[in-house]
Amino acid sequence: MEQYDRLSIGRTEDLVFGRCPRPLRVGGLTIGGGTVYPELNFTLPPMAINEATMAEVREEYRQMADEACTRASALRVPGLVLELELLPELTREPEWGAEITAILRECLDAHRASHGLVSALRVTPSDMRDFVRPPLMRAGREWERIVRSFDLCAQAGADMLAIESTGGKEIHDDALLNGDLPGALFALGVLGSRDMAFLWDMIVDVARRRNVIPAGDTACGFGNTAMMLADGGYIPRVWAAVIRVMTVPRSLVAYERGAVGPSKDCAYEGPFLKAITGYPIAMEGAEAACAHLSPVGNIAKAAADLWSNESVQNVKLLGGMAPVVSMEQLAYATRLMNVASANAKAVELRDWLVESDAALDPQAYILRPDVVLKLAAEITAEPTPYLRTRRAALATLQVLRGAASEAAVTLSRAEQRWLARLSAQADQLPDDEDAFIEQAVSQIDKRKVHLDQYELAPGRPETRTP
Repeated sequence: MEQYDRLSIGRTEDLVFGRCPRPLRVGGLTIGGGTVYPELNFTLPPMAINEATMAEVREEYRQMADEACTRASALRVPGLVLELELLPELTREPEWGAEITAILRECLDAHRASHGLVSALRVTPSDMRDFVRPPLMRAGREWERIVRSFDLCAQAGADMLAIESTGGKEIHDDALLNGDLPGALFALGVLGSRDMAFLWDMIVDVARRRNVIPAGDTACGFGNTAMMLADGGYIPRVWAAVIRVMTVPRSLVAYERGAVGPSKDCAYEGPFLKAITGYPIAMEGAEAACAHLSPVGNIAKAAADLWSNESVQNVKLLGGMAPVVSMEQLAYATRLMNVASANAKAVELRDWLVESDAALDPQAYILRPDVVLKLAAEITAEPTPYLRTRRAALATLQVLRGAASEAAVTLSRAEQRWLARLSAQADQLPDDEDAFIEQAVSQIDKRKVHLDQYELAPGRPETRTP
């Protein structure tokens, strides 16, 4: 197990797109070696996925991959990553997911042979454990299908394996909506982090046996859920910003268990992970508006090594099929970044991207390179996921209070009141993990969680939720 007790990147000028201390060689690409590559993520149009439609499903994926690769070659991209995020049905039936993986592998290989397109394939099975509440995290059919999905996709041609894991989400959802900082800490720093260790031991084992790369995880179900709720006005933006930094320690567990990047595109905690581990990251922002809106469209580019569109359905637009349109958008975005690097202007462009977003939303402010390094250093100063998550909350709130007092970030009066309320909660968080767990377990609704699945207590919930 690797221990991260200091930063791999200590200077703001070194936290920049396209470069990292530990670049990754995969499929002929060197990710983090100086070039930012597009990572295209696509999915099916609205349609049923079952035995009767699988021929159509296979053809949809074949067409999407072929047309995207053709456009990438026409635009002379220096390299391309395709990400296959397996829909739940394609994980539930692991053989189906492996079939699609093989189709994309065949397409990438064909375009490399015919057009010299250098590429790699990331496959991300769906974490279906959360589909049943309270979820069984370490046993049962959903777990067995996930394990088999990873194994079959690795055999079918994946270069990299990733997941959007959900351990602790059954507790985090309510904590998020209620502005409950201790509840979020329990979900992320205790439950989620324990699940990450168990889950990533499996993923790393599969990757090593099948000679593929264990890439990374994402706290999408936590941090991005918070971002979407804040965008809709359901929770404060300062709360979403704090949650974002609190997700860093649980995502870091994947690297401690053997992940080597690049992190998932929807892991906006990526800059922190890059600063701590030195491994490359994928990010998304403005070009991901096809999938969701965000207040960090430009600043998210600041440290990206892969630049992604998140996910786009295969529907017809005026310019062409949507994945082809996304491919073009990513090609031009990464072309500009790479020209800036070639002309020794990467830091200058990065700073413009940062400045355009940072003062307008606390969720953008915490992604400033200087802030990332400050908070990442605070996190690595602690030895355990619980203490790191607690420190992340305390340090982020301190940073935001300072930014608000200096008018470095725009906060409404309501946001400032929430900042004070969250700070008061944070000040009461104990530094003794056992004491915190005892307190948290006494307060949660035990019908919502199988505590034994997190090595906290034997037995099952008193009743099952529908």
